[in-house]
Amino acid sequence: MAVREILLLGNPQLHLACEDVTAEELPGLRTVADDLYATLLDFRARHGVGRGIAAPQIGVLKRLVVLDLGIGRVNLVNPRIVDRSAETFAIWDDCMSFPDLLVYVLRHRRCSVVYTDLDAKEHTLNAEDDVAELVQHELDHLDGILAVSRAIDGQSFALRSQRTHLSGRSIRQGI
Repeated sequence: MAVREILLLGNPQLHLACEDVTAEELPGLRTVADDLYATLLDFRARHGVGRGIAAPQIGVLKRLVVLDLGIGRVNLVNPRIVDRSAETFAIWDDCMSFPDLLVYVLRHRRCSVVYTDLDAKEHTLNAEDDVAELVQHELDHLDGILAVSRAIDGQSFALRSQRTHLSGRSIRQGI
């Protein structure tokens, strides 16, 4: 496992859509998934936050997300949202690609994601609240969409250092 450089806001590669992972690519993708996990853990150790990372954030344009929700690592290969709740909520979102910036976005309260793991077994993840927000955030990365593109309005940006001044708007804990 190698800690990889995280691409930062302004890098045009973050705006590119990823390609599906083919069955032939799965064995080679294990190294990328391991690197994503190592990068996630390194970011968390340095910044105190970090629960998910998408392959394009390290320059790999494949549909792969690695999550660590405190119950072990989950590798989402070719994930796709198959259901979203009509109910939404607004939340301050953060990202490893712009660690000092918070963006106020609107997300679906619940979503269901179908994905395969690194052994090509299909799974469904039913997520709610902060996990649903995280999953939507990470899958946006796979389509070249950043949270800054989902800002509710022109007042929806704040520096992380100013989070105590953001009363009245919920702040999600951790990237």
